[in-house]
Amino acid sequence: MYARRRRAYFLLMGGCLVLFVSAWAFVRLWSVPAAVAMCVVAMVIPPVAAMVANRRGPDDRWWDDPSGDPKSDEWWDELDNKKHRR
Repeated sequence: MYARRRRAYFLLMGGCLVLFVSAWAFVRLWSVPAAVAMCVVAMVIPPVAAMVANRRGPDDRWWDDPSGDPKSDEWWDELDNKKHRR
């Protein structure tokens, strides 16, 4: 799961770099508006890549981890209708 998110992040960021570099290396020679459009698309990719990389998977059980405070954990267990850990 972590490797899949990391791979997706690097693919997105690699695509961002390819768009940006190719826009100003050779696309601008044929069409400046197309190069600007490519840069706008490249500008949107990094936030999307960050969201993809930080998304929790269905098997990530971060909400079930105990906080370390027994009273707080007991309170949350009571709210979640779980048995008390003693």
